[in-house]
Amino acid sequence: MTSQQTYRTPDDRYIVVRGRLWRASNPHLPEAEREALTRDLMAARREVRSAMLAQDSERLAKARAAVNAAKIGLGERGPVWWDDGAKDYNRHLVKNTPYAKWYEQVSEE
Repeated sequence: MTSQQTYRTPDDRYIVVRGRLWRASNPHLPEAEREALTRDLMAARREVRSAMLAQDSERLAKARAAVNAAKIGLGERGPVWWDDGAKDYNRHLVKNTPYAKWYEQVSEE
């Protein structure tokens, strides 16, 4: 398996994974809150895996809701955490966004 390089956009709003933008966590969160939400997210992801292995649809739905809640708390989903009115490009291919030229330059390095 080859390691894929990830990049963070110059404005710190997104990370780029395999050519797609994913909203980054809110950098303005207090560190203790970020750590707690990250722990919650990891625990919820482990629960998703366990529920899938157990083929327990009710447990899986609860675990996925917990993942979503943690991601909203981190700012990765839900309302954007920036306040300048810029559009949210979460999950867009970077080549179809204003970040295309920047990404083309950094991914060639």
